[in-house]
Amino acid sequence: MAPMASEPFLYSSIASHLTGGSHPFTLHRSHSTPLKHRYVVWKSVFLLLLMEIQVLRRLYENIYVFNYSPSARMHIFGYLTGLFFYTAAPLSLCSNFVVEVYEFSANQVSEFIVRGKDHMASGEFDWWEFVNPLMKLGWHHWIGAIIIFWGWIHQHQCHRILGSLRECREESHEYVVPHGNWFELVSCPHYLAEIVIYAGLVVASGGSDVTIWLLFGFVVVNLVFAAAETHRWYHSKFDDYPQSRYAVIPFFF
Repeated sequence: MAPMASEPFLYSSIASHLTGGSHPFTLHRSHSTPLKHRYVVWKSVFLLLLMEIQVLRRLYENIYVFNYSPSARMHIFGYLTGLFFYTAAPLSLCSNFVVEVYEFSANQVSEFIVRGKDHMASGEFDWWEFVNPLMKLGWHHWIGAIIIFWGWIHQHQCHRILGSLRECREESHEYVVPHGNWFELVSCPHYLAEIVIYAGLVVASGGSDVTIWLLFGFVVVNLVFAAAETHRWYHSKFDDYPQSRYAVIPFFF
């Protein structure tokens, strides 16, 4: 027997389904989702938002800031590694809720089949209901976000410095030692800023998310090795290269 059209829908949105929030179109509220689970979901949503901003920012800088030469080439292994990382990292933050997303999708399809298109819910999206849970996150989430923002600022400035040097090299066909910002401390400050960004993610997660720790470990190991190679190249290329600069971690490495 088909349900009556006036019956409240079980779930109206993916946010309500995952968090047990209120129905935006009716007074129906689901109490099946514990408060702790809702907190974990919104923590993951917050981390995912930070990660997506990072991905979009890096995309913007690659297109408009780096000023790559038309003849520039990237090793296929580095390209595939980057593609895999920036695809897998956001998805890994959602891995704990695959079952809930599947159940929501299955419920929507079943509802469409039973009710038909004309009886599906329609209405305006409630932005406050979506944003309000983010306002209830803990202090470590926002401290982590501040650390990430700090890393974003310095990485963007360092990328602009490198982009300007590429413009100069196209004119003079010579490599130039970069100066300014964190370049006065390390040879690869953009790598240092990347490590700071993912350290901020660790803080924002409360240090309890294994996935974030794995992402952080991968970033640190990968960038430390890359910075060591770049640091050696600088010293071999420039006889007057500043001896006080470290590779990537100030006063340590």
